[in-house]
Amino acid sequence: MGNPEASAATAKLPWLTRIAYGLGDTAQNVVWGAMGILTFFYTDYAGIDPAMVGLVMLISRCFDGFSDVIMGFIVEKTNSKWGKSRPWILWMSVPFAISIVLIYTVPQGSSAMQFAYLFVTYNLCTTVCYTALNLPYGSLSAMMTRASKERDMLSITRMCLSPWGRILSVSATLPLVKIFGDNQMAWVEVMTVWAVVGLLLLLFCFSRCKETVVIEAREKVAKISAGKALKALAVNKYFWCGMTIWMMQNVIFTITGTILPYYCKYIFQDDSLYSGLYLMETLITIVVMAVFSPKLLQRFGKRNMSLAGVAICFIGHVIFLLNPTDFNWVVFSCIIRGIGFAPIQSVIFGFLGDAVEYGQWKTHLRQEGLVFSGGSVGTKVGSGLTSAILTGLLSYAGYVASASGTVAQSAQTIHMIVDIYMFGPLFVWVVLLAILAFYRLDKIYPQIMSDLIQREAKGEL
Repeated sequence: MGNPEASAATAKLPWLTRIAYGLGDTAQNVVWGAMGILTFFYTDYAGIDPAMVGLVMLISRCFDGFSDVIMGFIVEKTNSKWGKSRPWILWMSVPFAISIVLIYTVPQGSSAMQFAYLFVTYNLCTTVCYTALNLPYGSLSAMMTRASKERDMLSITRMCLSPWGRILSVSATLPLVKIFGDNQMAWVEVMTVWAVVGLLLLLFCFSRCKETVVIEAREKVAKISAGKALKALAVNKYFWCGMTIWMMQNVIFTITGTILPYYCKYIFQDDSLYSGLYLMETLITIVVMAVFSPKLLQRFGKRNMSLAGVAICFIGHVIFLLNPTDFNWVVFSCIIRGIGFAPIQSVIFGFLGDAVEYGQWKTHLRQEGLVFSGGSVGTKVGSGLTSAILTGLLSYAGYVASASGTVAQSAQTIHMIVDIYMFGPLFVWVVLLAILAFYRLDKIYPQIMSDLIQREAKGEL
């Protein structure tokens, strides 16, 4: 009989499996893409003060962080006929679809009532349903294969397909809202369509993706306390690297998704330009990921290609800073950023998958659920803080919310919108450059896997 651990470390996955896995993220991004302009909906269609929106998102992200950790432990303890992570895609797909629609049915009434409704529905979707769906989905990749390059290909396929969900919702949501009546009910109807599309794609993902990583030595390990498990996670330095990389991805998405609609509306006087800018940058990123990332990965490894890409992003943003209120300069900078961001975005989940193997090698504990849930905690806290800071700055600058969306903003507010979009992304690129400069796991990964296979053959983790 062959060694199942060695087979899992080298076996290639069929392309249909890779595509089905990627479509699982497409499904979530069909609805999550429209959520990227949720603040715009709240302020300009539901008439809610941006400070209230920011407070709800900040508090919710704190709860969301705790739910991620809890879900990580739940995945570790899940044992079903479908495995540990895979069943949650089936179990949570319908609740997630329903919860996303409820967010947009904000009632008109007192501020206290609206705050309560925002808090409950936003947390039902993000803290409960999305967490219980997205975390098992992410950790599933580490249970489908142990080959680093195969996990990278899963990540590349995922990141090539997932933006299509955002493209569909971001490019079509605002136009469809206008067709359906350009009011709050139009948003509810459009989000119902996206929820159904997402549900069907999630069910397809579940049907094709199987958990094949079986480590017999794992069954012999005694139950681990929560404290010991968290301590093992804390000493995994490459978990922290992967978490920070994922966090910065979400921070830049939050900055762009939150501020760019306002930027287009009040600087370029046309909020529909947001869809075009987003679509253009995303399509460029997808093309670069699909055509060049696999070749760059094979030749340079994910650390080196990611580092070069982030450097290009930094250069692209410097170009934007030269003339931040000129539409053509913004378009040009988006093209440069799309090219540069493609490499790191394509393999972002490969960093976390490798951290699972590194953690097992270092601590003798294998923690797929906790590594991905811990990474998600960082991303949600990061995006939550970013949302709170951005909405707080808009409120501080005197932004006037209106359900009609026709209120003229003050010069101070306009300057704040420009300043946020000028300087916010710089922070992201500097952090990523620093993290990648000190990343070394690619070089030692082959030896780590060799050591693990030998240990597991002896019945040890």
